[in-house]
Amino acid sequence: MIEGPFYHGTKAHLEVGALIERGFSSNYGSRRQANFVYLTATLEAATWGAELAVGEGRGRIYIVEPTGPIEDDPNLTNKRFPGNPTKSYRSREPLRIVGEVTEWTGHPPERLREMLDHLEKLKEQGIEAIEE
Repeated sequence: MIEGPFYHGTKAHLEVGALIERGFSSNYGSRRQANFVYLTATLEAATWGAELAVGEGRGRIYIVEPTGPIEDDPNLTNKRFPGNPTKSYRSREPLRIVGEVTEWTGHPPERLREMLDHLEKLKEQGIEAIEE
C-alpha cells in the first residue's frame, strides 16, 4: 500500500471536491489525450508539475486522493531515477481534490530555466516528456 498524502501540480483552477480525470489534454509535451492522471507523494515533484504545466496563471498544488489503484509513473521511475525517489505515480481512475497547498516555494528562476531548456531540447529531438 502506497501512503500519502498525495499531490497534483497544475495551472488549472479547480475546486475542492472536483475530480481530475484522464481523457483531457495532457499538461505536457504535445498535449495529446492523457490516458492517466498523475500524482506524487512529494511537494518537490508537485512543484515541478505546477511550474511546468501548460497554461496561463499561477501554478497550483492540490492535495488529492486516488479513487482507484495507482502505480509507479514509468516516466520518472527506473528510466530517469532508479526506484521511485520522487514518489511519482499514475492512475487510470480519477483523483479527488481534498485541499490545496496555498503556500509553497517555486524553484529559483535559473533552475526553472534549466529545466525548460532541457525539455525544449527533448522536444527538438522528438522525445516526448510523457510516455503513455
